[in-house]
Amino acid sequence: MSVNPELRSLEIDIPAQPDALVKLSLLLAEEDINLQAASSLIETDMALAAAVLKAVNSSLYGLKGRVQSVQQAMTYLGMREVAAITFEMGLRAAFPPAAELEPLWDRAARRGLLMGRLGQQLSIDSWAAHSAGLFEECGKAVLFRHAKDHYRTMLRAAPSDVALAELEHAGFGVSHDALGAALCESWGLAPAAVASVRHHVVAQATFEMPAALSKRSICVVSVIAHVLMNQPEALDSVVEHIAPQADLDVTLALRGARRVQEQLEATREREASRA
Repeated sequence: MSVNPELRSLEIDIPAQPDALVKLSLLLAEEDINLQAASSLIETDMALAAAVLKAVNSSLYGLKGRVQSVQQAMTYLGMREVAAITFEMGLRAAFPPAAELEPLWDRAARRGLLMGRLGQQLSIDSWAAHSAGLFEECGKAVLFRHAKDHYRTMLRAAPSDVALAELEHAGFGVSHDALGAALCESWGLAPAAVASVRHHVVAQATFEMPAALSKRSICVVSVIAHVLMNQPEALDSVVEHIAPQADLDVTLALRGARRVQEQLEATREREASRA
C-alpha cells in the first residue's frame, strides 16, 4: 500500500516490510493456512526463529514445557500467536537497537497478546487486533530513528502520549500515531488495525471513539487492553462505557475482558515467582 504523500514530503523514512514477513503475510491470507510451510518459512531465518523460540519460552506465554521448534510452538500456541511473535521480531529488527526503545517493544509484545486474546473472546478479528497491538507505538521508533537526540528529549519531557503527540507535531509536523498508521499501511495490515493505531492516543485518553472512526471494534479492544495494563481497577466501568460505542454487547465484553484479566494476573504471578 502507498504511504500518505504528506508523510513522504516530511522525509521521514517508513521502513519496508522484511521479505520473510511479506511471504508470511501471503501464507496467512490463504483460506487454509499451511502450518508446515509457515513454520518452515520462519525457521529458514535462524535469527528470527531463535527470537521466536525465546519469546515463546518466556513467562509471558506460561507454557509448562520448553518449546524447541517453531512447529511445536504452533502446536501449543496456535498460528496467530506464533505469527504475531514473528511480526514483533521483524518489526524490532527494522530499527537499530536502543535502550530507549526496549520498554516500547516489551509493551508491544504484552499489548499484542492481550488484544489478540480479547479479540478471540469478543469474536473480533484476533489477528488484526493482535497486530494492531504490536504496531500501536511503532511510530515512536520511526521518529527515534529519524532524529535520535531530539526525540530522546521529547520522550523524557512528555508525561503522557497526548503530550508527546503535541511535542511531535511541534517538532516534526506529524505525531507517532499517524506515522504508526502509515507503517501499518505499508506493511499491509488490515484497515481496522490501521485505524486503531491512527486513533489510539485520543481513544485511550478520553475513552471516546473519534467521530471519524468508522471501524471501531479493534480500537475499543485497544482501549480495554490499555486499561488492563495501566488501570485494571477501572476495567468494569471503562468496558461498560466504551463497548456500546462499537455496538458490542456489554455483558459479553465484560466477561471476555475479565477472562483476559485473569490470564494477565496469572502471567504476572509467574513473572514474580521467576524474579
